[in-house]
Amino acid sequence: MSDRPLQEPTLLLLTALADEPRHGYGLIQEIDAISRGRVRMRTGTLYGALDRLLGQGLIRVEREEVVDGRARKVYALAEAGRIALAAEAERLRAVVAEAERRLAARHTPVARTKGALA
Repeated sequence: MSDRPLQEPTLLLLTALADEPRHGYGLIQEIDAISRGRVRMRTGTLYGALDRLLGQGLIRVEREEVVDGRARKVYALAEAGRIALAAEAERLRAVVAEAERRLAARHTPVARTKGALA
């Protein structure tokens, strides 16, 4: 994994798997919940991303099961994915802290010297 920021679909997928393994439809629902409905991942996009993350070793197939006669994979966060997600969370915390610092500085009244133009 590189030091580049995670793309949003990757961030959302890793976050959705951080607390428990999930199958594809469960991931779609969880991403919808995490993003508060802002991101609705389509099935094709999801499975393409899952294949890529499997290839990168960020996630793993926890198990395969048959439900109503259909095979279903349950995905889990791999240790490399946990490390990548933790690093991204720390990066985002640092960016947010800097943004808040700069916004607060912008709202601090500037001291004016006597006789300065307003």
